[in-house]
Amino acid sequence: MKELELKHVYKDYKLANKEKYTALTDINISFDKGELVSIIGESGSGKSTLMNLIGGLDSDYQGIINIGGKDLKNFKDKQLDDYRKKKIGFVFQSFNLIPHLSVLDNVTIPLTLSNIKESEKNEKATNLLTKLGLKEHIKKKPTQLSGGQKQRVAIARALINDPDIILADEPTGALDSSTTSQILNILKEIADDGKLVIMVTHSDKVAQISSRVVEISDGKIVRDEKRENYIKNTEKHLIETAKENTKNKKEGHLSFFSALKLSIHNMWASKTKNFLMAFGVSISLIAMIIMLSFGSGLTGYISALAEDYSNPNYVTISKSGKDRDGNPIEDNAASMFLPKMFEESEISEITNDLNSQLEQQNNDFRIISDGDDINITYGFSMMTMMSGNISYDPKSGNLDDIKTESIMYTYTTPPYYDENNLITKTGHISGENEIMLSSAVLKLIDVEDPEEVIGKKVTLNIDFKLSDTTLSIKKDVSISAIVDVSAFASMMVMYVDYDYLNDCVKEAQSNASISPTGLKPSLLFIHTDSEETTDFLNNYISNNRKDLSGSIEEQLSSMFSEMMSTFSIALAIISGISLIVALIMITVVLYMSVSERTREIGVLKSIGARKKDIRLIFSTESLLVGVLSGLTGIIFSLIIGGLLALVLKSLIGFAPISMLWYYFVGALVISVLISVLAGLYPSSKAAKLDPVESLRHE
Repeated sequence: MKELELKHVYKDYKLANKEKYTALTDINISFDKGELVSIIGESGSGKSTLMNLIGGLDSDYQGIINIGGKDLKNFKDKQLDDYRKKKIGFVFQSFNLIPHLSVLDNVTIPLTLSNIKESEKNEKATNLLTKLGLKEHIKKKPTQLSGGQKQRVAIARALINDPDIILADEPTGALDSSTTSQILNILKEIADDGKLVIMVTHSDKVAQISSRVVEISDGKIVRDEKRENYIKNTEKHLIETAKENTKNKKEGHLSFFSALKLSIHNMWASKTKNFLMAFGVSISLIAMIIMLSFGSGLTGYISALAEDYSNPNYVTISKSGKDRDGNPIEDNAASMFLPKMFEESEISEITNDLNSQLEQQNNDFRIISDGDDINITYGFSMMTMMSGNISYDPKSGNLDDIKTESIMYTYTTPPYYDENNLITKTGHISGENEIMLSSAVLKLIDVEDPEEVIGKKVTLNIDFKLSDTTLSIKKDVSISAIVDVSAFASMMVMYVDYDYLNDCVKEAQSNASISPTGLKPSLLFIHTDSEETTDFLNNYISNNRKDLSGSIEEQLSSMFSEMMSTFSIALAIISGISLIVALIMITVVLYMSVSERTREIGVLKSIGARKKDIRLIFSTESLLVGVLSGLTGIIFSLIIGGLLALVLKSLIGFAPISMLWYYFVGALVISVLISVLAGLYPSSKAAKLDPVESLRHE
């Protein structure tokens, strides 16, 4: 059986105007092992077309190309890939070496596609390159070699898989006469060692050393001549070197780790472009991490304040301004400045409802409002920025140089407050004729040390609008402590004892000729037996009592949480848009990379790379872009976050930024995900490129 046989082969091309051009007409020819065949003819005669058909780069033809008893036309894609990998070795006029790979890596690529062990393929390639006189050049890049050296590297690559057929397309076309002779001697030696070597050439010198000359004109074979005086070389050493270890060679395909190594080489060759692309993507990730960290930091800061200001064994209840269905009770905007006070009947209803829920849960705790074991107390809160102020003398404290500042909020001291809640070491919980103020007062009176304001005399002025009556309270009081744990620390807030405020209200009622009924509570404090009971009651109120809410701090904390949630959603939308832009950018850059490396893709296909292999290489590159982008984003986020923390710490005394580890993990995952998605189309495009057209690409 002949090594290669063509029977009645026709090849047509469809032109742009839908006409048909016949490149090969009724080709009938066969070849044997050991032949050194020169196919000659004018440009456009069909030589290269015939070479592409024999090499399995083009399987769209009529007739039969018989390889090992099988028609090449009937091969599936996988069989064609294996055929080019194992049976064919290509040597190109322009060498077609991959410029960013070393000489050794260029030669081992066919073995890499077969998943041969690193040590085995390097040893085999080194031995072959040594035989070809390139031992000292194996670590060089192709750009550092002469034309003859490049062609010898191309020959080594063609031989590395020990193919049966070597196809050389104008192998000496780009070489000088001296180098041409060296390359022709190598090709002759390969043929004399038993390979079928077919050369496409215009050169008479090449034809003269061949054992057979086939001339093509206008797509037809017009001459097929064997040279009777051809003398074979009996020495065999190149083929023996190429065959080393082939009998133990395991069949396989390109592995992920081999593709990863190739991808790293490819990316390093264009490191500036890839780093800029990664940095562009990382900007979106940096913004996402920083803003999430700010959101987390602010939420944590507010939650910490709320925890400091509250007690896990207390439930705080206030009116929400809505009914039990969640509908607003009052539409008047001014109602927000009026205290929402509880009637006794309402307190009784709430107590009974909560006790009923506790009973249903088999919880032994009960709310007790009478007797010695009472565990519910009252409080009062009111916005007073329109009707309350304190007057003071910032210099002497003798009221000679009076200044007035509005009180934004009046709040009775919660029952769980103690000296541990105060920043003033000598301060104490306010009692009769005393008030506590938030730390904002320090700025108002131009004092840095809170100890200086303890005992300072001020005049308190508050107008209470209770029902239809306005009560005026004016008292000379002293400051007993400065409180800074409240969410109101930066606002002018007054804290006063409930009983003392109640007495002030009764006195104001008497002065206004009103029956001194005293102050109705706007806050209920329930002292529970455990944190679990507190959580249960808070959850029940939150989910089932729309008419009730927690303390003002809890409400503010909830409000801030909702704001941060809204902010996070807005951030997610903005980040999503920026990430989509990043995805498009990666897609465009990778698509351009495919265009730039079209010839490289053609070379890979000519040595047996499957579509899967091409996709894997480009997908791995996009994966690496994602990893690089993610790591770049993480590094810059840490740097920027650290600098922001230092700046904020120096400006406002604390840094509301919390960089949680899962933000970084999430950013890395997102970066990899969008990069892999962005690489799907370019990698698919690369895999579908026609090998013949790819090799012609400039």
